[in-house]
This record gives sequence, structure tokens and C-alpha cells, in this order.
Amino acid sequence: MKTGWQQLCRVCNRPAGRLGCWFLAFTLLALVDAAQLYAAQGFDGFTISWTTAIRRGLESHYTMAVLGLGVLWMARRFPFDRARGWRWLGIHLGGAVLYCLLYSVTYAALVNGQMSVKGKLFVFGETLQKLLIFYTFGNIVFYWLLLLAHHGWHYYQRFRERERRAAELEGQLSLAQLQALRMQLNPHFLFNTLNTIAALIHEQPEAADRVVIRLSELLRASLERPEAHEIPLGQELGFLHRYLEIEQARFGERLAVEFQVPAELEDVLVPALLLQPIVENAIRHGVEEREEAGHIQISAARADGCLELQVVDNGPGLPAGRTAFLREGIGLSNTRSRLRHLYGDCQRLELTAAPGGGLCVRIRLPSRTAQDPVPSPGHPAVVVGCNPSTATT
Repeated sequence: MKTGWQQLCRVCNRPAGRLGCWFLAFTLLALVDAAQLYAAQGFDGFTISWTTAIRRGLESHYTMAVLGLGVLWMARRFPFDRARGWRWLGIHLGGAVLYCLLYSVTYAALVNGQMSVKGKLFVFGETLQKLLIFYTFGNIVFYWLLLLAHHGWHYYQRFRERERRAAELEGQLSLAQLQALRMQLNPHFLFNTLNTIAALIHEQPEAADRVVIRLSELLRASLERPEAHEIPLGQELGFLHRYLEIEQARFGERLAVEFQVPAELEDVLVPALLLQPIVENAIRHGVEEREEAGHIQISAARADGCLELQVVDNGPGLPAGRTAFLREGIGLSNTRSRLRHLYGDCQRLELTAAPGGGLCVRIRLPSRTAQDPVPSPGHPAVVVGCNPSTATT
């Protein structure tokens, strides 16, 4: 049934198909009108054949169909313009009067010389006069209904097109943000990594060699990633492990990293490059700016049908009376924007003071895997089992 309906829609989208559907609709109306005429004349005591009734219905409704195409042309030629509303109204008032005259003249010419059900011949002048008296109001109503229906459909199509373009722009924006995050690996990170390699190459050549290999793997993974908004958590952690191995070669014993991620959560989809800018922010503020040893804990858990990710550092945390946004760089700001685009209100990213000192970045996302239903256009992620009341921006 659905396939037949889709085929009908495809046929009606073609010019010839639209014209065929238009006349088919008026043919059905003509048959209904013929049945009504046949029944009404029978009650009045007059006899009329089915052939005559159908002929009358087709003559009337095919006249409306042909002239209706002219009404649609007028609707396209003179669309509604708020700045010229009075001009639009005047044009279509004149169009409605012209439609009435053309219908009455055409129909009177078609039935001229035919026998009426009362046994009289239709005379053009007399028939035209009666049509103008009894059918003018109905013809004017038909003209305006057809005109307004066309404008309504036109504005609906424009609304759908704006929605489609908005969805495409949102997707392009999210992809641009993802590409910006990837390009963010280039400036200070590469500079610091090259300095680390230069410092290790003479005293610890094996360590320098490992850093070069990890840097190569990191850049390859960054460049070869598909343009996907979401990837499995295990893949995201693999990318993060390479990044942290390079940073640990740079900071040595000053940086300790702990992962607490259950294996069953590695298939859960997360935005690509979600954790790297958060961990980079923790290293920059929690390790790089202090002489003491820094500790970063990365954990994941499932709660209330959502995935909860945490990145906790033991750095200075948030200064008293300062907002968490002061520790947000471009990476975290882009991450917040991407989360809002991907998950709407069913997500949360918050920066709070860690219980033992430092900063805790907590992210809450819908828990879904690649086997879950495919998301709809314009919304790359589908919320599955996540309670919006517990996940707000």
C-alpha cells in the first residue's frame, strides 16, 4: 500500500502527471454531480438518461478544469505581496469576474441547441443570462478557493524548503566545528610535541621514537576519520590514548592519567573528538601551569538510560566567585555547541569544582549504539531512553 502511494506521488510530481491528476479529480466530481442530477430529476418527476446526466456533469466540470488552469496561472503570475496587497486584490477581483464570464459563455455555448430535461431547447442568450444570475457567486467562491489553496501550498513548500536548508546548514555547522577541532591539534600541541621530541632525541632516543610514532598515528587517525558526527566510545578512547601518551612523554611524572571505563560502554556512540579538547583543557589549566604532579581521571557510566562521562583533574579548579566559562576555550565552547545541536535538551555539559580540589567536567548524553534506529535528517542523534528532565543544557 505504501509503495503504491509513493508511486502515485512520484507520478503526480511530473508535469504530465499533475495535469492528469487534475482532470481525474474533475472527472470524479463530474460523475458525482451526474449522479446527483439523475436522482434529483427523478424526484421532480422528470426522466433523464444516465448519458445525458454524465454529459452535463462533464461539460460543466471540464469547463471548470480548463478555466481553473488559468486561475492557477494567475496565482503564479501574481503572487501575494504584502507591500502591494491592494494591487494583488484588485487584479484577482478582476480575475474572478473574468472567470465567471468565461465559464458562463463557455458552458452556454456547449449546451446551446441541446434539449433540457423539461423538453425545451437551450438558447445561448437565455442560458447565459441564467448562468450569470445563478452561478456567479459559486464561480467567484471557486476562483478564490483555488487561488488561496495555491498560495497555501506555495507557502507550505517554501516553509519545507526553509526547514530543509536550515537542517543542512546545521549539519554543515556541526561538521565545520568538528573540522575546527581537528585543526586545533596543529598549533600549540604540535609545537610542544616537536619540542619534546627535540629534548628526548639525544638523551632518550627510544622515547623520542615512541613519541614520533604516536604523533604519526594521532595525525593519521585525525585525517582519516570519516565525516561522521558520532563514533563508538572505544574509538574515541583510542584516539585519546595516543594523545595522552604524547603528553605524558612531555610532562613525565608530572602527569598521571587514570581511566575508569567499563568495556560494555565502548560501543556507545559519542560525538567525534568529544574528550580530547576537554582533556587538553585539563592539562593546560591543571598540569601545565603548576609544578606539582597532576592527575586526570576519565570515567564513564550509564545512568537513567544516559551515558555519563567525567574528566576530573586535581588542578587549581575554579577561582572563588568566578564562572566556569572562564576556563572554556574554543574547544570546550565548540563542544558545548555541538552537543546542543546533536542532542537538543537531552544533554548536559557542566564544569564544577571537584570534591578533592580541581575541576570536574561532566557530560551527559543519550546512550545509543550503531544498531539503534537511524537518526532523522537534521538531527544526527536520536534520543533513546534518556530522561530530558535529568539532562538539560
